Amino acid sequence: MRAILTVANKEFRDGLRNRWVLSICIIFAVLAIGLAYFGAAAAGKVGFTSLSSTIVSLASLAVFIIPLIALMLAYDGVVGEDENGTLLLLMTYPLSRWQLLLGKMMGQGAVMAFSTLVGFGSSAIMMGAFSGTTRWDELIGPYAVFIFSAMLLGWIFIAIAYVISVSVSEKSKAAGIALITWFVFVLVFDLGLLGVLVTTQGNVDETLFPYLLLLNPTDIFRLVNITYFADQNLTGLMAIAQQSQFSIGALLAGLLVWLALPVGLAMAIFNKRGL
Repeated sequence: MRAILTVANKEFRDGLRNRWVLSICIIFAVLAIGLAYFGAAAAGKVGFTSLSSTIVSLASLAVFIIPLIALMLAYDGVVGEDENGTLLLLMTYPLSRWQLLLGKMMGQGAVMAFSTLVGFGSSAIMMGAFSGTTRWDELIGPYAVFIFSAMLLGWIFIAIAYVISVSVSEKSKAAGIALITWFVFVLVFDLGLLGVLVTTQGNVDETLFPYLLLLNPTDIFRLVNITYFADQNLTGLMAIAQQSQFSIGALLAGLLVWLALPVGLAMAIFNKRGL
């Protein structure tokens, strides 16, 4: 365990030195505060208004931003070390391959977790301080679920990035596959399901359809955050999924399963990778 924490600490310090932590915190904070304050501008209102609409809107935004940042943060975690000639050096230290890989994941996961907490937490602080209609006790539950699920989403895509990184021999290939992966999970998957809805003219089994969304961690993340606010008027896939009977706990468990799968796959591939 000490070896894993040493590697994780090194990765987190690299994130601090390379300004990853600062950059992600600023991106998340600016987007979260801006969306919380100007989210109701289309309705002619400016300021911190509805908590439910703010959280749902933040979830819709985060589902695009978090996977992309996580993939760009970690896609070269192994292949980059290999190209730089430092991977072989790292393997001469008294640690196993799985310890090295898990330590790197944990370190970059800490970068995402800290940045998510500070960045999105800033909007909760601003809303609690300046909203005249939202009390602090009303903020804690929804924001805690949102931030925790956002952390899980980031960790999932860091793990997916490591699956990519241990599977290729060039950073350029890893970067390209990472972008394709983001495109598939964030855009193509939902477009495919919408295509099914259009083709069948909405005649889809309402008990089966929500389970299809569990095949995509980004949709599970959105389901987690709309479950709190059943009164929201949603459209598209989320309008159908809103009728599902999934609990918050079950959905979070689904995200944990999505986290465990790529972590195990990355370790299995890395153990067979030549140095």
